[in-house]
Amino acid sequence: MADLGDVSPREARDAAGFIDLMRQLKERSGLTYRDLEERAARNGDVLARSTLADILRRTSLPRPDVLAAFVRACGDGARAGTWLDARERIAAGDTARAPGSVTRPAAVTPNSGPVAPSVLPASPGPVATSAPSALSANPGPVTGAVAPAGTAAPVGTAALAGTAAPAGTGAAVTARSRRARWRAVTLAALFVVPPLAVGAGWFLSGDSGDPATASRPPADGWVTIRPARTPGLCLTDGRDRDGAYASAVAVQLPCAQAPVPRTYLERAEGGLYRIQWHHPREGRGCLTVMSTGRVKGMLEPRNDCARATLFRLEPTAADSAEGFRLRPAGGSGCIGIADDDTTEGAEAIEERCTDAADQRFLVRTG
Repeated sequence: MADLGDVSPREARDAAGFIDLMRQLKERSGLTYRDLEERAARNGDVLARSTLADILRRTSLPRPDVLAAFVRACGDGARAGTWLDARERIAAGDTARAPGSVTRPAAVTPNSGPVAPSVLPASPGPVATSAPSALSANPGPVTGAVAPAGTAAPVGTAALAGTAAPAGTGAAVTARSRRARWRAVTLAALFVVPPLAVGAGWFLSGDSGDPATASRPPADGWVTIRPARTPGLCLTDGRDRDGAYASAVAVQLPCAQAPVPRTYLERAEGGLYRIQWHHPREGRGCLTVMSTGRVKGMLEPRNDCARATLFRLEPTAADSAEGFRLRPAGGSGCIGIADDDTTEGAEAIEERCTDAADQRFLVRTG
C-alpha cells in the first residue's frame, strides 16, 4: 500500500480540492468501494459504497462522520482529526493553507453514517440507510408519537446501513437479540437522520432533581443508555421473555455483549428527543412505545422515525450528571424495567412514574 501520509488534507483550500484529496486517499489505499464498505463495518462505522461513490463524484463537503468513517476505512485513522480539522476550516470559509498547496477540482455529495466515538464530532449529520430486511405488518397505534415539522424527506434506499462488525466478528452478541427483526410501519425507504438539534426549550418536572443539574439537557450524539442500578447493562435489541412478539424490543443486556445496534440521541422540537438505533443489517429504527397487544408499553424500533415516540429526558438528583428519567411525550408514564428486574434480558417498559430506581438511566456518550 502506498504511503497515505503523502495525501495531506492541509493542502486543500476549497471543497473541490478536498474531495480530490479524498479520491487520492482511496486510490492510494488500493481498496475498492466494496472493500471500504466492509472495512467500515468492521470498524463499527457505516460507509455504504453507493454513498461513497456519490460523494467522490460531486463538489460539496461530506458530513464529518462519513469523512471520519472513510478515512478510517482507508487505513488513515490516525490522521482522522487532521482530516476533520481541514474540513471544518474549509466549511468555515477559511482558505488558509500550507505553502505550496494547490486547489484541485473534484466532486462529492453530502452524506454521513455512524462513526466510532474516537473520531465522532459533537453533532454528526444524516445517515443514509437501506430498507430493513424484513417488514412486519399491522404496526398498530403509536403511544406518544409526534410528527415534527421539517422532517427530512426520503433520499434513497441503496445504501447499506451498519454500525458495527458483521455477525460472526467482534464481541459476542446474543443470538436472540441479533436475529430480532425490526418492524416497519411503512413500505417507504428510510429517511435520513436530521443533522442537527432543532429544539430550544427544556421541560422539567417538579421533582427533576438538583438545580445544579436540572437545567442541563443531554447532548445529542452517540450514547449508551444504561439502567442506573446496573450500569454494566445497556438497553439494546432483544426479545420479550414470554416470546409473545416476533419483533425486537428494548431489553437490558451486558454492554460488552451488545455492540450493535448503536444508540443515537437526536434532539427534536421543544427539547424532546428521539432515541435511534442503528443496526448493520436492519438499518435505522427509532424507539416507539407499543400501545396494544401483549407487549403493550414495551419499546420497539420502528423505521418511520417521523411517527416514533419522542422522549423528555429529566435529570435526576439521585445519580451523577449522566442520570435521567425517560418520559414519553404526550403521556404520563416513565420508562422503567419490567418487574423492577435487574437480570439480563429484562424489558424496558412504560409504567407509572415513581421514584423507583428502575426508572433512572445513565446516558453516556460514546
